[in-house]
Amino acid sequence: MIKLTGSLKTGNNTWLFKDAELELVAGGWTCLLGSSGVGKTTILRLFAGLDTHGTFTDELKTRNCSYMAQQDLLMPWLDVLGNVLLGAKLRGETPDIKRGHQLIERVGLSDHASKYPRQLSGGMRQRAALARTLMEDQDLVLLDEPFSALDAKKRADMQELAHELLSGKTVMLVTHDPAEAARLGDKNAVMDTTGIHEMPAKKGASILAPEASETLKLQAGLLVKLRKDAA
Repeated sequence: MIKLTGSLKTGNNTWLFKDAELELVAGGWTCLLGSSGVGKTTILRLFAGLDTHGTFTDELKTRNCSYMAQQDLLMPWLDVLGNVLLGAKLRGETPDIKRGHQLIERVGLSDHASKYPRQLSGGMRQRAALARTLMEDQDLVLLDEPFSALDAKKRADMQELAHELLSGKTVMLVTHDPAEAARLGDKNAVMDTTGIHEMPAKKGASILAPEASETLKLQAGLLVKLRKDAA
């Protein structure tokens, strides 16, 4: 069980959130939505065991994970393949170059594998960062708006690819997109100033089609909740 319970006080001694509670779905997708600045990324960083520039008043046992931040964080002196293989190299392991190329192909960057980040569009950079995250093959995967720079078609394609390749993994996704959470979430939650509130989520392990009636119904419910919280 991977669960967070507690409160966090920021550096200026104010509460970012109090008595928040979130348990991740083992072997499935937990999607967290909410207004900007409410603390979603901070929750994600707590699960990752990273510094939050605040004081967390409870304990959370962390484990090895793959973490994809909002920024792509590609190393500018490495090409796409080098960035995808970076984790293994930092650990002193022999990188699986064949698998690296396979993932680059799956994210649609085969023709750009030898290019450097400065030569890529924002969407290409984000897909390279996604391939690097998938390359790590960890049981816990933390994703912070991993598809935000993509056009509608690429976004849907990458959602489906991530769902396929992360099957059986415990995934936490922070997103601003109710449709994304509706498609992917085995558990959906909305964070506001009063805490984290669980919302309805899809039934079954499969990703939902964008046009499915269940997707549209879940999307509408999440949007209503988000608009109410923002009012």
